[in-house]
Amino acid sequence: MDDDNDILIAGKLLLRRFFTHVETCNQPQNIPNKLLENNFDAILLDMNFGPGESSGEQGFFWLKRIIEINPQAVIIMITAHGGVNVVVEAMKLGATDFIAKPWQNEKLVATLSSAVQLGKSRIETKELKDKNQLLTQVIVEPSSQKLLGHSKVMQNVMSLIERSAPTDANVLILGENGTGKELIARELHRKSHRADQIFMSVDLGALSEGLFESELFGYKKGAFTGANHERIGRLLAANGGTLFLDEIGNVPLHLQAKLLTVLEQRKVTPLGANQAIEFDVRVISATNLTQQALGDNEKFRQDLLFRLNTVEIIAPPLKDRHQDIEEIANYYARIYCKKYQKVNKTISPTALESLRLYHWPGNVRALKHAMERAIILSQSEHLEVNDFQLEVTGADEKVIANEPLVSKNKEVSDAMEISQTQSEDLNLARLEKQTIVTALRKHRYNISHSAKELGLTRTALYRRMEKYEL
Repeated sequence: MDDDNDILIAGKLLLRRFFTHVETCNQPQNIPNKLLENNFDAILLDMNFGPGESSGEQGFFWLKRIIEINPQAVIIMITAHGGVNVVVEAMKLGATDFIAKPWQNEKLVATLSSAVQLGKSRIETKELKDKNQLLTQVIVEPSSQKLLGHSKVMQNVMSLIERSAPTDANVLILGENGTGKELIARELHRKSHRADQIFMSVDLGALSEGLFESELFGYKKGAFTGANHERIGRLLAANGGTLFLDEIGNVPLHLQAKLLTVLEQRKVTPLGANQAIEFDVRVISATNLTQQALGDNEKFRQDLLFRLNTVEIIAPPLKDRHQDIEEIANYYARIYCKKYQKVNKTISPTALESLRLYHWPGNVRALKHAMERAIILSQSEHLEVNDFQLEVTGADEKVIANEPLVSKNKEVSDAMEISQTQSEDLNLARLEKQTIVTALRKHRYNISHSAKELGLTRTALYRRMEKYEL
């Protein structure tokens, strides 16, 4: 940046032999726009603009302005009127180096080469800092859950995982709530060539429309009201690794279009930014929508569906893999005996048969919670039918004969249960949890119907289920 066009031309002709892109500017008022349009590795800034100027005040002003816009900027000051005091002041204000006119070509190239490397290092450091800041917010302790089962349907699932995991093909996982869709996604990541990189999970069902772009794409400081700092998006934070988009079926159509564009171009533009940033992630998605629902153009964009389901894996419901129940139940029995410091408990043959023949509307998630509850409540070395407190339906009554009789009118039964709880316990948190459990059981763990009866949105219900570990 210099006011002398001859110097700009001479400098550009020299530097183009050593650097891939050289931009010049002879009007300082254009500096802010230049900085917004480009990510410069280094900046050569004249100390004086205009005939007869020699104080360096203009250079100091624009030095401070550039650093305000981009605190990571690497700036080399250049002038024909430079004393020691000017150099010291420029360094105090944030300049990296200083070159006097007329310059020596070798010195200019060497100084600028060092500055470019410093600029790249600063950018990489900032990206790592932003990425780590986000990861500390989203990464939790490794889950105690893992993909279990050796039934025929699970063997088919594992076969698909083995064949598709080593590739970068996008995978769409279909299945009811609680069938272990995220576990399948993690297994795909674990067996991929990206296994040593980040696995980033995003619950799209819990994101409001207003947060969708800022969470996925990120934003610059000042991009919107409340954006007091820059934030990296999940797509860039997962760069090099795997991005798991859970509940993809909940994304509105107009946001599906934006997601499709980003995935096709493999570039994302943070909110408030002018430049798109390339990313490299393997995308795995999941939804509880059926194949028929996904094929409805009014619910889901077919071009996005084609982009997501290069490979399609269906997570089978627990009722279709009863032969896996013993393995899953014993696994969680060991987990919760250790967690609650209980002596290892075995499952009685009668209880195991009841578990196998139960309808499990909440799938593996429901079995997991049933095991946790049984371990807590059991007073003997063996887990019996009564320890599981399974909800009896007409189809189950002949199997679970030792359970208390349940009213044929399910709503009356649930109301009585809540009423009894209320008469004995006025703790609001426990009452809310019991009400949610009742609604989920009534609607066989259908989230939409349960949320509607409770007067909540799906997102609000998901948050409460997570809060109460349901």
